[in-house]
Amino acid sequence: MFTFWSGNLALDFAGTVGHRDTDRQELVGSPGLLADWVTAAGLLDEPPVLDEHDHAQAVRLREAVYRLAAAPLRGWARTAEDVAVVNEFAGPAPVRPELVVGGIGELRLSRTGTMGEVLADLARSAADLLGGPDAARVRECESAPCTRLYVDTSRGGSRRWCGMRECGNREKAAAFRSRRRPPGQ
Repeated sequence: MFTFWSGNLALDFAGTVGHRDTDRQELVGSPGLLADWVTAAGLLDEPPVLDEHDHAQAVRLREAVYRLAAAPLRGWARTAEDVAVVNEFAGPAPVRPELVVGGIGELRLSRTGTMGEVLADLARSAADLLGGPDAARVRECESAPCTRLYVDTSRGGSRRWCGMRECGNREKAAAFRSRRRPPGQ
C-alpha cells in the first residue's frame, strides 16, 4: 500500500497524496492510516494511538514539505509560512532509538516515541534535504498523472520516474506498444 522509494523519508511522506493535480488520492486520510504509515516507514515499532489533531498536524507538515520541495520544479515561490512550519516541527526531540538485548546476546534497535517526535524526524529529514546539496536533485515523476517527488541519485541525473514498479513500467510498456503499432493506427 505504501511506497518508500523517494530517497528521503519526508518526500515519501509527501507522496502519501497521489495524483495531486488530477484525481487526488489520499493514502493517510485517517489517524489509523497515518499510524499504519508511521510503522511501515519504520519510524516507530508499534503503531501510535493518534487522534484528529495529530492527523491534522501531520497533514500540515506534509503539505508544507511538498510545496517547498516542488516549488522550484513547478515555478512556485517558496513561502516563509511553509519554512516556519518545517522549522516548528523540526524543533522538538526526535524519536528515541534504543538498543535492546535479545536472545543470546543479540542486539536489536527499538524505536519508541510520540507523534510529535515522529513529525520532528520527518521535518528534520525535509530540512536536511531542502537545505543541503541534494536539494538540486529533487525531481517530480514524469509519468502523468503521478506527482511524486524523489531524489535523483542516478549517475547521470537522468532518472525520470518515481519508481520502476509502477510508473516506470507503465511508461516503458506504453512506449513499447506505440513502437509495435502498425503505421496508420
